[in-house]
Amino acid sequence: MSASNITLTHPTAFLLVGIPGLEHLHIWISIPFCLAYTLALLGNCTLLLIIQADAALHEPMYLFLAMLAAIDLVLSSSALPKMLAIFWFRDREINFFACLAQMFFLHSFSIMESAVLLAMAFDRYVAICKPLHYTKVLTGSLVTKIGMAAVARAVTLMTPLPFLLRCFHYCRGPVIAHCYCEHMAVVRLACGDTSFNNIYGIAVAMFIVVLDLLFVILSYVFILQAVLLLASQEACYKALGTCISHIGAILAFYTPVVISSVMHRVAHHAAPHVHILLANFYLLFPPMVNPIIYGVKTKQIRESILGVFLRKDM
Repeated sequence: MSASNITLTHPTAFLLVGIPGLEHLHIWISIPFCLAYTLALLGNCTLLLIIQADAALHEPMYLFLAMLAAIDLVLSSSALPKMLAIFWFRDREINFFACLAQMFFLHSFSIMESAVLLAMAFDRYVAICKPLHYTKVLTGSLVTKIGMAAVARAVTLMTPLPFLLRCFHYCRGPVIAHCYCEHMAVVRLACGDTSFNNIYGIAVAMFIVVLDLLFVILSYVFILQAVLLLASQEACYKALGTCISHIGAILAFYTPVVISSVMHRVAHHAAPHVHILLANFYLLFPPMVNPIIYGVKTKQIRESILGVFLRKDM
């Protein structure tokens, strides 16, 4: 047997279907997708530029927000350009290694986003429950370490997947019934025993969602207890007002995850495009709405944005 037959167990490229069953609507579907991606790019780039330019925003809360904006840019840009190429030009082919890279970026940056949302919950907990210790606890050094830990956790958890997928023999054809290279969509094309990939994928998803969400909820339980002990109603509203943007970001990120998970387990016979549209909503919605949530609800960012436009008009 030749060396090439031994080593080349994977196709040189995969073919991404797009949204199975809705191929005839790809052009129309591309309109909201393109709009959402444009809003995500403009909104998150604006947030990054505003936070970088305004020294008053170089505080932990806004540094975490800058991390969230950077993650959302990478997350949406890892999938949307290829999706739009499929919808507009029927450019379905994706190189095998490009597919693995896309999968790695999508899943690892989703894990990073979850970690940053948890860090932001910790920031709100310290600000409301331990206000006198805020500057001592959330130092620039700690913020940097939290950011590095978020990256390290995501990379550690996701690095094994591309290497595992590279070892499989793909005998079920090169066609991926999805808009992007999602881990389980690729695994379904592989021959042999894929049980470890199945278990590992579920275990990582459950570990991230359950653990991070549990600590976020715990933080807000302590925050609510502290707020209810405040003397005046006005102080209560003011304290809770600082959390509204973060709660909105949490709901934007975790709600599609929970809905998609429930649909996979309850609606077994739902059309494939239902699950894929939910998966796309998970990729599109948080990057699009996070800048809007923080831009509208956060006074300092709103004033900084207005200040930039007013200076341009003068």
